[in-house]
Amino acid sequence: MSSTPGGFDRRNFLRTSGIVAAAIFGGAALAACTSAVSEQKAGGGDATPVAGGTLKFGIRDDLVPANLLTNTGATPVIVGLVYESLIRYPNDELEPQPLLAKSWELAADGRSLSLDLRDDVKFHSGRPFTAKDVEFSIRTYADAKWSAQLRSTATAVTGFDIVSPTRIVLQFAHPLSNVYDLLDTVPILDSESIEQLGTGETYIGTGPFKFVQRIPNSQLVFEKNPEYWVPERPYLDRVEIAIIPDPQALLNALKSGQIAAARELGYRDAENLAKGGGYQVLDLEGAELQSYVGVNVTVPELADVRVRQAIAYALDRDRIVAEVYRGAGYPLNVPWPKNSPAYDESRNSRYSRDIDKAKQLLTEAGTPPKLPLTFAPGYQETAQIVQSNLADIGVEVELDPVDGATFVKLLTGAQFRGLWVTDHSWAQFVPSTLTVSAYPFNARRNASHYESPAYVAAADAAWQRSDSTGPEAVQAYKALSDQLLEGLFLIEIGVRYQQYAASNKVHDLGWTKRREPLLTDTFLS
Repeated sequence: MSSTPGGFDRRNFLRTSGIVAAAIFGGAALAACTSAVSEQKAGGGDATPVAGGTLKFGIRDDLVPANLLTNTGATPVIVGLVYESLIRYPNDELEPQPLLAKSWELAADGRSLSLDLRDDVKFHSGRPFTAKDVEFSIRTYADAKWSAQLRSTATAVTGFDIVSPTRIVLQFAHPLSNVYDLLDTVPILDSESIEQLGTGETYIGTGPFKFVQRIPNSQLVFEKNPEYWVPERPYLDRVEIAIIPDPQALLNALKSGQIAAARELGYRDAENLAKGGGYQVLDLEGAELQSYVGVNVTVPELADVRVRQAIAYALDRDRIVAEVYRGAGYPLNVPWPKNSPAYDESRNSRYSRDIDKAKQLLTEAGTPPKLPLTFAPGYQETAQIVQSNLADIGVEVELDPVDGATFVKLLTGAQFRGLWVTDHSWAQFVPSTLTVSAYPFNARRNASHYESPAYVAAADAAWQRSDSTGPEAVQAYKALSDQLLEGLFLIEIGVRYQQYAASNKVHDLGWTKRREPLLTDTFLS
């Protein structure tokens, strides 16, 4: 069995009436991929793929063109449909698979990587894809104007030796344990239309769908790429993305048939929809989000780590996962999902809920005065439970709701006044990516204003190495976890899965580890 770029080893779970259903699917062969890769269906049944049709898909966030490389809002839709990367991870492991690069070789010292590229790929403009496009895309991703989260890794690529149109050698400032994260993440961009990306005028990639139209706050339209390099793909002729910010309106559009699939319904709505029959709800496993309580450690009342430990012991993680996420996740102390090489069960039980322990710590450190707890739309229920949990140990919290744009500015500008609640991502990749890239965790500059030479050293030790999953790497990740658990500037709550909900007439919905929709193999019945 072979696979298409629609996904590798995706574990897509259908939660209908409490039953997990899955079926094995085999797609078209990748010309350069000889390994057998299985894939599970996300549409149920044994339907035979049918070419044609328009998929109408609803999402809640509009596109911000300048944020194309930040993996926020609607940008994953554009990247998933229009663009492709050099390699792609399976959703359940960190073993890179061929995509636009058909093979590669890492130097023994970890300081360079040779890539051999496909020779049958064209941009939507008709221009052939070559090694020059690899250099251009990585350099663009490293440009500070795009605020890309893996920028630190992109800037560590210091040389581009173009041997031929289909071969390039990347030189590194030092070994990069997460270099394949970079190659999985950077979309191959068209240099001839780069000036139009920031304005949203056009998007030209090599992917299965071509960008057609954008109506701000309303719609994104894509059509099948007739010259896509995978034979007989995609099946769909057209994809129409409706921007529907209100979750109830999104649910109504799905139930009325105005759209056939939706991203991020409310968890209770999705649960009830699945129980009613005729619909599937898919947990995006392998693309985990993790909720947490952030702490500005420069606020005097929060500077004492014992106060932060008390907060960690007070959190009722099981309740949040059960009530807010309706079981679509699991509690965590560490910032790594269970399938990460950094996950360690003993460390994950460090701060189980213990009210007496929390009160004891506050007796020693002193109970802080009322603290603000900032959150964006969609996080109110979690914030309310955190507020209740902290009241149990005598800590008073004032809820501080802000709009989404303001929250992002507070996060990236490190301007929170006390505590905050939100999600982080990137922990599903090589662990070093989180601590050198993600805004909340970056060892050198983070939203908590947390500074620690020991944390910087542990982050660099995990990053500046050539292996990412071996025994020595795992030991480096344990040291990193210890730094995070001891500093406790971010207090983990748990994994939550973003979800797709769709009519049972939609088959083989896929996604990347960054929650980009993969519709290469999707078809309608």
